[in-house]
Amino acid sequence: MDLINNLSVGFGVAFTAQNLVYAFVGCLLGTLIGVLPGIGPVATIAMLLPATYALPPVAALIMLAGIYYGAQYGGSTTAILVNLPGESSSVVTVIDGYQMARKGRAGPALAAAGLGSFFAGCVGTLILAAFAPPLTELAFKFGPAEYFSLMILGLIGAVVLASGSLLKAITMILLGLALGLVGTDVNSGVARYSFDIPELTDGIGFIAIAMGVFGYGEIIANLAVPDEEREVFTSEVKGLWPTRQDFKDMTPAVLRGTALGSALGILPGGGALLSAFAAYTIEKKIRLKSGEVPFGKGNIRGVAGPESANNAGAQTSFIPLLTLGIPPNAVMALMVGAMTIHNIQPGPQVMTSNPELFWGLIASMWIGNLMLIVLNLPMIGVWIKLLTIPYKWLFPSIVLFCAVGVYSENNNTFDVWMVAIFGIVGYAFVKLKCEPAPLLLGFILGPMMEENLRRALLLSRGDWSVFVTRPLSAGLLVATAALLVLVLLPSVKAKREEAFVED
Repeated sequence: MDLINNLSVGFGVAFTAQNLVYAFVGCLLGTLIGVLPGIGPVATIAMLLPATYALPPVAALIMLAGIYYGAQYGGSTTAILVNLPGESSSVVTVIDGYQMARKGRAGPALAAAGLGSFFAGCVGTLILAAFAPPLTELAFKFGPAEYFSLMILGLIGAVVLASGSLLKAITMILLGLALGLVGTDVNSGVARYSFDIPELTDGIGFIAIAMGVFGYGEIIANLAVPDEEREVFTSEVKGLWPTRQDFKDMTPAVLRGTALGSALGILPGGGALLSAFAAYTIEKKIRLKSGEVPFGKGNIRGVAGPESANNAGAQTSFIPLLTLGIPPNAVMALMVGAMTIHNIQPGPQVMTSNPELFWGLIASMWIGNLMLIVLNLPMIGVWIKLLTIPYKWLFPSIVLFCAVGVYSENNNTFDVWMVAIFGIVGYAFVKLKCEPAPLLLGFILGPMMEENLRRALLLSRGDWSVFVTRPLSAGLLVATAALLVLVLLPSVKAKREEAFVED
């Protein structure tokens, strides 16, 4: 009964005319800016944060939450249509979503992303409302050793995730880890591998690598072939909606992704990001039905699963923020900033001292997800019209938007040059048939792994056995070892290589 009473309070707050308007404005702005290549949720919220200063606290947080979901949805749109992941969790959507667009199935891919995100968002909101306090206890059990083991599992999962050669996949992960080392040492504060370039002391930006390797690399590869062989999707758009078979294939993937994202999103330290990669890995582990498109070639499960996991994780990542005051990712850190600006101390006391804000924000999440689906499903046709623009006009526009997006992040021309350099690297990957997704996962997880490894060893006074004496950490390492053995088994390896043979 308490839950129903609390939710009725929340919906009473969220359904006021003022808060509905701010939720809609947040979703609309988030979607429109998120669709621009390279401007993900973090940059979008950072840019629009000043617009909320003059608003009442509840309205400000409802609008920021709307911007967050809108920007995430926009990021998946660019990932599917033009092979540009707007944010780190869209990296996996690119793999099959873009292949679907190339085959004229951009409409079903966008619909799968939207419907999967809506369902996962609704479930994530319910979990947030019902289980926030007990789930926080689970998050407390994760220390540095557990996080390190979880990230090792994530990296081994990336080997499974990559198409083609295992050796190439491992090389890409190691390259990603090496790029993640560039910057300032976590403990000593000394610059390393920056080659006396001041701009590299903060490390290489994720946006610069993602946009260069995926976006510019693909553009250079397209420009390197004659006009008649160039990828143009315009004449091949085959329908805006998923078929009955598509719905049959994607429904179990959405359910699995939602469950995984809801669980991992609670963990502070990138759980929501890991969930998208983990969901894709699980989908690839499930046997293909006869006649089903292989993964990496445009399988709708490869879009629906990760997008659902990502959105469910985005909802449940509010749990550590609202119950512990711990921001689990960069977006939530900005939300903490917004709360402190409005004199709200994030933490367990929010639920008791400001129930209207706590339950109003939770209720607005469901409303925000509904608004997003109403806004975006009718716009699928509009986004697909982008693909009818002649390539000679489309590619300079993408290059321009990428340059604007990466420049606006730090107001630094050095980042624009970095995108250009990684564009050439991305073209080399296309030529060498190397899958860039594991590189990006290694790059994202590398600094987090190092930080947790050093913290765990610091707490255990240099005793490495801490990783196997703590039950949760040991369990994750056992799962990692089992996955590694499974991937290296000759029969599995042969089947895996067979699945990725080019048509």
